[in-house]
Amino acid sequence: MAGETDLAKLLAAMSPVLYPQTYVYCTVAYRDEAGYQQLEPLATYREDEGLTLVLARDAADQAGLEYGPLLRRITLNVHSALEAVGLTAAISAALTREGISANVIAAYYHDHVFVPEADAERALSALQALTVA
Repeated sequence: MAGETDLAKLLAAMSPVLYPQTYVYCTVAYRDEAGYQQLEPLATYREDEGLTLVLARDAADQAGLEYGPLLRRITLNVHSALEAVGLTAAISAALTREGISANVIAAYYHDHVFVPEADAERALSALQALTVA
């Protein structure tokens, strides 16, 4: 099933949803990688310096992992094609206008935007405004 590539259609149909869970980004050494799978990370990414885990805050706390800011996830509920042009730029621009930082993870079906917990409701409103623009 191919995803949508038309930016206007993507923005009109993205239906952003804010999840209640608090997430954090952590990093672990590759040698410890297997031990962290039981934490059920939402996402992982291999970098030269180590493995990045996107975890529920509770899981990170239970494992005694250090982490940075507390984040909330907003999922754009439109099947965006990986080769779509402009979606990340449009949502980044909308959040930039509100002074909200964002970390975007593009998965096969949807884009997921991680924003500071304190700004989550404002971020959701900014993205919802794009659907009617």
